[in-house]
Amino acid sequence: MSTQRDIKYLADYQAPDFLIDKVDLTFDVGEMATRVKSRLVMRRKLGGGQEGALVLDGSARLVSLLLDGDRLDASRYSLQGETLTITDVPDSFILEVETELEPAANTSLMGLYASGGNLFTQCEPEGFRKITYYLDRPDVMAKFTTTIIADRQAYPVLLSNGNKVGEGTLDKKRHWVKWVDPYKKPAYLFALVAGRLSVLKDSFTTRSGRAVALEVWTEPADLDKSHYAMASLKHAMQWDEQRFGLEYDLDIYMIVAVGDFNMGAMENKGLNIFNTKYVLARQDTATDADFEGVEAVIGHEYFHNWTGNRVTCRDWFQLSLKEGLTVFRDQEFSADLGSRAVKRIEDVKSLRALQFPEDAGPTAHPIRPASYIEMNNFYTMTVYEKGAEVVRMYHTLLGEAGFQKGMALYFKRHDGQAVTCDDFRAAMADANGMDLDQFALWYSQAGTPVLKVSSQYHAADRVYSLTVTQHTPGQADVLPLHIPLALGLVGRDGQDLPLQLEGEDVATVGTRVLDVKAQSQSFRFTGIDSEPVPSLLRGFSAPVKLDYNWRDDELAFLMANDSDSFCRWEAGQKLSERVFVRLLGDALAGRELRLPESLVAAMRTILTDLTLDAAFKALMLSLPGEADILEMVDEADPAHIHAVRESVLTQLAKSLRGEWHETLKLNQTRSYRPQDAGQRQLKNLALAMLCRLPDAWPVESAKAQYLVADNMSDQIGALNALRDHDSEARRECLEAFDRQWRQEALVMDKYFAFIASAQRPDTLQQVQAALAHPAFSLKNPNKARSLLGTFGRNMAAFHASDGSAYRFMADQVLAVDAFNPQVASRLVQVFNRMQKLEPKRRALMRAELARILAQPELSRDVYEIVSKNLDV
Repeated sequence: MSTQRDIKYLADYQAPDFLIDKVDLTFDVGEMATRVKSRLVMRRKLGGGQEGALVLDGSARLVSLLLDGDRLDASRYSLQGETLTITDVPDSFILEVETELEPAANTSLMGLYASGGNLFTQCEPEGFRKITYYLDRPDVMAKFTTTIIADRQAYPVLLSNGNKVGEGTLDKKRHWVKWVDPYKKPAYLFALVAGRLSVLKDSFTTRSGRAVALEVWTEPADLDKSHYAMASLKHAMQWDEQRFGLEYDLDIYMIVAVGDFNMGAMENKGLNIFNTKYVLARQDTATDADFEGVEAVIGHEYFHNWTGNRVTCRDWFQLSLKEGLTVFRDQEFSADLGSRAVKRIEDVKSLRALQFPEDAGPTAHPIRPASYIEMNNFYTMTVYEKGAEVVRMYHTLLGEAGFQKGMALYFKRHDGQAVTCDDFRAAMADANGMDLDQFALWYSQAGTPVLKVSSQYHAADRVYSLTVTQHTPGQADVLPLHIPLALGLVGRDGQDLPLQLEGEDVATVGTRVLDVKAQSQSFRFTGIDSEPVPSLLRGFSAPVKLDYNWRDDELAFLMANDSDSFCRWEAGQKLSERVFVRLLGDALAGRELRLPESLVAAMRTILTDLTLDAAFKALMLSLPGEADILEMVDEADPAHIHAVRESVLTQLAKSLRGEWHETLKLNQTRSYRPQDAGQRQLKNLALAMLCRLPDAWPVESAKAQYLVADNMSDQIGALNALRDHDSEARRECLEAFDRQWRQEALVMDKYFAFIASAQRPDTLQQVQAALAHPAFSLKNPNKARSLLGTFGRNMAAFHASDGSAYRFMADQVLAVDAFNPQVASRLVQVFNRMQKLEPKRRALMRAELARILAQPELSRDVYEIVSKNLDV
């Protein structure tokens, strides 16, 4: 178990005493035993420590050590835990290290491990030390040459970073392949793959005329599902050249899909290793959302070639330097290729559902944390998605041209270096001649700021004034942030008014960005002939919560007229939130839950508007989820939240029965076309709403859709419409799904998620039974996340009043922690919002966390999350 002594602090950072110029690795591969020989050309850094000792990170079984050709005996080194100390090394030397690994026994899925008879690596953040002894830190960058030797039959495919420079045979059974990466990289970007895999090949010609070979490697049975990944890769390469002027730099780019993977994907230089979830997609096995996910993640990892590989992090505290920036880039990629409005809303929904609670909970941290116990725990929504919002604020403040100037200077200054978030901010500031010193606080302050806005209209002076104050709840000693507030003023005719601040000579029409820098600040707009309705935080211009007291009729007006798609959607969300808060009060008081006609009318207007894009309409019609409502109240009773939301949905289904039915009819698609994704989304929403009626025909319609569906979106849409029913149709469809897809691992993830998301009295029992399903394995991260992770987000089932689900989840966390602490630490985070619950459930949850913490062999990963929850 970890203690306070295990905490690492950003303030303690020291540059390495030694550097590694060149690394030669030789792997003699076997699943049960793999020998690794590393030859490190090293030197003491100028100004580095002069004590003579070299300290390396490692946890593999050490076989031998040679220093400048001389074998070292035990008197020359010491090995304690994961630290190897070699005494009396010269200022420059060659160190040769031999280790032995057991990939088949490596259940952590970090370092070199076996999956399905093939071998894969995952080295970020600190997995390389499981392979050999090394300076395993991102600010030590070296050129790698890798030779892989293996049995030709067992491992016909041998891949590593860079370009292939040679291959051959050693004897009748074994062959070898040699790879050279011409670019310096930290050890976390190293990758190796060995096994029986099939390949889809293509090529891409860069704008300078270089031909790049493209390869997507999968299990042989999955190769036909890799075509969309290849197309997405080519789209990403072209987009990065056009939007950012960045060209790929190796002769080959490879993607390898593996079913056992802790993360989504990994950007290893030239050899990206992916979770199968983000590579394999075919119309009958993947939903429209899956296709979008494949395209986004393929793009994300490709974009890392420059924002993460060519320029990398100085230390792991700077993780958002590469991840926040690259998430922003993949969001822009998806927005440029699809609907910008829909993409922005989806990203904000995800941020609010997952990152805002993180910011308000016991694991809150800045996008550049000041300390950590286990680095794996900081691959968070805060570092990634809030980090992306911080990058987006640069773009909002500087505009596209200014942002691109900053990016160009960033690469000019730092190509081939390991740098910090401050270096990125300096490039943006210097390229644009802008003072961004106050903006730096976004990197060091945790929590979600609240912007409270008040307005006043002075008819006699034709002046409309806004006063903006900022504060960050739950955080002490915070300073005012530099917040870009994008807004518009909407006139009575529904059109944007010209915006002219007092003292300015020229008015601008449309959206205006205000620089909010003070604790309280006022802005006066002149030439306003009548009182407008403010459209605030357009495009979600900053990751903040907005507090403005719109009237209900003003929100309905913005829903119908706002030119900003995000604010139009947001008006509907705020109107719905008010309804939920009022009805929660009614539920606690024992009053009848009656839906206000204003919400019904607003939804009817959207449903009957045939000019709206189908995907955008589906978003406008989707109400806040139960987790969103949880964040609106304190000492929440999840049962009340669930009952109120179910009541609202059922009343909307009944009140708008005809409109839902018409929507269902108008959005039928005869055959699968990717461009019809929005129609399928809207149709399936309408089907789910109609299945809330007591009528029999919607249930039969859902069953019929399931039986004739030619794509996974419609199959899942039909199943979801039946999810909470106790009907023969549900049973038949679910059993048919299991029979049809039992051999398809990714599709069965949907099956387990379906079971875990059902809002039925027997859901816990069904989840427990699913643990024994032949297609389920607790050791597979995708399976654990689909079943247990989904169950932990099921408000009705997880928060059972007797605490039975809490006990079950705690047991599963401990079981997973025994072999994969990284996945266990993700699962235990379903307890993070303990403080939002009413006292009885809070006590039950706290008891289970205490039980977890009492386990003597608890990993650092889980210890850090649980201890922070119990410290609150």
